[in-house]
Amino acid sequence: MKKLLIAGLVFASAAVSASDCPDILKHIKRKLNSQDTVNMCEAYAGKAVLFVNTASQCGFTPQFADLETLYSTFKEDGLVVLGFPSNDFNQEHVDEGKVAEVCQLTYGVNFPMFELTSVRGKNADPLFAKLAQEAGGKAPSWNFNKYLMNKDGSVVTHYGSRVKPLDSDFLEDVASALKSGD
Repeated sequence: MKKLLIAGLVFASAAVSASDCPDILKHIKRKLNSQDTVNMCEAYAGKAVLFVNTASQCGFTPQFADLETLYSTFKEDGLVVLGFPSNDFNQEHVDEGKVAEVCQLTYGVNFPMFELTSVRGKNADPLFAKLAQEAGGKAPSWNFNKYLMNKDGSVVTHYGSRVKPLDSDFLEDVASALKSGD
């Protein structure tokens, strides 16, 4: 966060210049079941970010509850969880209203969820193509793959579907990502 000195007082500035923004965040995404968009640089630069490709009709769907616990526990420390529903594995509703209903009503998700997104292959969204590249070519192989970015904007690592958001090793990586940039 930049600090401005005006008339002897220090003010924090949330404005992020393009050069201060990590490449991973140089995207504008539409919120789930909405026409509202989010400039990811403005919203998430300087935070540790967990990117997750989700699905509402999958055996891993109960991870939504743990992702919400993770988010609510660490959001004040600078962690944000971002969910991207994907039908790449044929386990997602086509209707975004139904996806939002599963997330919010069934699992109490309050972390940001975005539009239906392709996460692998030649149709991969540029964000997920960049995440896979930064993670050594590891594109999602199934739903609930996770990419952790530290506060400095570096992708720390990729986690497959079987890694649960509250696993001890995963939580250690989150703690490390939260300490970066301090």
